[in-house]
This record gives sequence, C-alpha cells and structure tokens, in this order.
Amino acid sequence: MTTRRLRLDNTVIVLFALIGVIIIGAVLVSTVGRNFFSDGNIRDILTGMSVLGFVAIGQTLVILCASLDLSVPYVVSLSSLIAAETMQGRQENILWAVILTLLVAAAIGLANGVIVAGLKVNGFIATLGVGLIIKGYLATEYKGTAGSVPWEFQLVGASGLGPVPISTIIMVGLAVLVALFLRKTRTGHHMFAVGGNPAVSRLSGLRTWQPVVVAHVMCSVMAALAGLLLASRLGVGSPTVGSQGGYDLLSIAAVVLGGTLLLGGRGSIWGTIGGVAIFAVLDNVMSVMQVNPFLKDVVRGIVIVAAVAIYTGRAIERRRARFSKDASGSAGTPPVDAEVAR
Repeated sequence: MTTRRLRLDNTVIVLFALIGVIIIGAVLVSTVGRNFFSDGNIRDILTGMSVLGFVAIGQTLVILCASLDLSVPYVVSLSSLIAAETMQGRQENILWAVILTLLVAAAIGLANGVIVAGLKVNGFIATLGVGLIIKGYLATEYKGTAGSVPWEFQLVGASGLGPVPISTIIMVGLAVLVALFLRKTRTGHHMFAVGGNPAVSRLSGLRTWQPVVVAHVMCSVMAALAGLLLASRLGVGSPTVGSQGGYDLLSIAAVVLGGTLLLGGRGSIWGTIGGVAIFAVLDNVMSVMQVNPFLKDVVRGIVIVAAVAIYTGRAIERRRARFSKDASGSAGTPPVDAEVAR
C-alpha cells in the first residue's frame, strides 16, 4: 500500500506542476493579447505532445529497466523514410509500409536489447553506437527528403476531433495499453524488478535479460510510430527529422520530469505523459511570446533540475523516516525489493 501511495504522490506532483504551468502560461499569453484556451492553441499544444509522447512512452520502459536508448531520433528518421518510400503515394501500400516500418524498428530494438542484456554493454554506449550506425547509413544514402505519403495517410497527422488531433488520441490510447502492460503482465512487473535490483531479481530466478530486450524492442517500435506520424505530417520521409527534434534527450527529460528514476525500478507512464505535457505547454507559451529559441533550452533545463531536486529530496526524506523507525524499533525493515515488485 505504501508503494502505491508513494508512486501516486509523484504523479500528483506532476499533475500539480502541469496545472501551475498552464495557469502561468495562460496569464503570460494573455499579456500579448492571445487566448491560451482557444481551440487553435489547444490543438497546437496537443499536436506538440504527440511525437514526443510516443518516444517518451518507449523511453520510460527502458529507463525502468535501468537502461537508456539514444538511438530513437535516428529510428524516427529511418522510419519516416521507410514508410514514405514504401508507400510511394499509393493508398494500397499504406498497410505494408506500416508493417515493414514496425518490423525494421523492432529488429533495431532487438539488436539494442541483445547488446545490452546479452553482451552486458552499458545501454548508453550500446544505443549510441547503434544510433551512429543508423545515422551513418542515413547520411550516406539520403541527401534530402524521399518518398511520398498518400493523402489518406496524411489525414492521420492533419485531422482531429474538435481541438483534439487524431495523433494525440492514438498516443493516449497507446499510453493506456502500456500502462496496463506494466501493471497487469508478468513482464511488466519484471521490468520494475530488474531495474530496481538486478542482483536480487537474478537470485529470485527471473530471466533478467528478457524484460530488458522487450523494453528496447517496444521503445524502438514507439519511435517508429513517431516516425510514421512525422511522415504523415510532412508528406515525405526525412533523414534528419528525428535528430532535429532532439527526441533522444527530450524524451529522457520528459521521463525524468514525470518522476521515473533514471537508475530504474520506479516510475509510471502517466507521470511521463505529464512531463511531455509540461514541455508542450512551455514550448507553446514561449513560441506565442516569441521567446529566443536559446532561452527555451534554459527554461527546460531549469524545470528538469528543479524536478529532479524535488524527487531526490523526497527520496532522502523517505529513507530517513524508514531508518529512524527501524532504530526506534517501531517498525521492521521493509523487504529489499518491496518497491521493485510492483
């Protein structure tokens, strides 16, 4: 019960932070004569959430396993090119293009997972190396945009229900599925366990390599979905669309801002979505107010550092409370993996 309360607390902190950012943003936007809550502005914010949301959901899974994935921006770019070149502007090719794109991305994720879990290479180094391989391929084979996306597929990125884009609805739907996966499946529970304490997980008989591989495969597939969405919006594939968006560092930042521990073992999908929403609101407000692009990075950095400082302080307080109870004999020592098992 304690673990659920603590995890809920982090999610609530993100929710309150999001509400605070929205209120401050609405006030600032009103000073330049704009309505923050207009349909057009809400649509812009939700549109900004979609691509980063897909990538951040996948990044959450690998970080829960105490790994990272720095190859995601290049998977995004490659996916947009595979989809656009396979479709070639023809409606009948949409299904095959999507399937092929997801299969290639899954293969890349499988390679990442095997290198990390099988060869015991640090996730930062392994995915950086795979990402550089993809980057080299893209730079060698493509000098600009390629392929063509049919109008029917472009509707995915251009249409919506009122002010809510279809892409955002799909992203939230996938977030629900991934949250259920983490909560209801054995592999989801094992991701928390392996990330929290791999040694204890190994001694408990868990196949510690399996959740890591699954997490990396799902992360790459999520990045491919982001690439498909960008191809839908652009109408073509682009070899630089992923790296220009900075989705590797931004996705990690959104995950950390959402309360997921960078060392693994604790976090939630909904905290990550909250982190993505905070970044989307900040970017929207600064764009409306025509803030210098370099200052945007300064604001993002301040928000990330503040969030990590808050979470770290809360973790230290919990440890002190735990040990003080143990010293007084009023409470027993909790199991080593009590927070990990959930």
